[in-house]
Amino acid sequence: MPIEVRRFGVGHRRPDGPPGTRGIEGQVIRSEASGVISELAFDRHARIAPHANPNWTYLIVIEGGGWVGVGDERCRVQAGEAVVWPPDVLHAAWTDGAPMRAIVVEFAEPPRALPDVIDGAGMPKTPGSGTPARRVTKGEGSLAPLPARPVRHAPDPDDEGEPL
Repeated sequence: MPIEVRRFGVGHRRPDGPPGTRGIEGQVIRSEASGVISELAFDRHARIAPHANPNWTYLIVIEGGGWVGVGDERCRVQAGEAVVWPPDVLHAAWTDGAPMRAIVVEFAEPPRALPDVIDGAGMPKTPGSGTPARRVTKGEGSLAPLPARPVRHAPDPDDEGEPL
């Protein structure tokens, strides 16, 4: 089977979003009956107008940051975070002074629960033993400490940045 390459990003985007959207371009990477995968690029002060969608929707922020909202609730999001909207929930996304890029994944079917992962049912391992210590209860735990930041090197003069 040959390798299939789908192009997206700079040079492949078009204006995108439901009516009332401004400052957003996107590109569908894959679309079929079971779901859609696309990339969205938000300019500064861009906005996806409040809308509902019949699918489970994941907004996976890969660059920059912005805001998401459901009803009167709003939340800041940034690269490395994902937002999940269930079907038929009125939601919106926007940016303020910085741009944002995101991958949007929509599923026609509800996500299947992974055994022993969802709802705090994970089994932590005792350090060094490789065996589970005890069941975790919902709400237990904390964020892992951030790893040390890598040393940044001078940019490679041959690196031309994002391909066009």
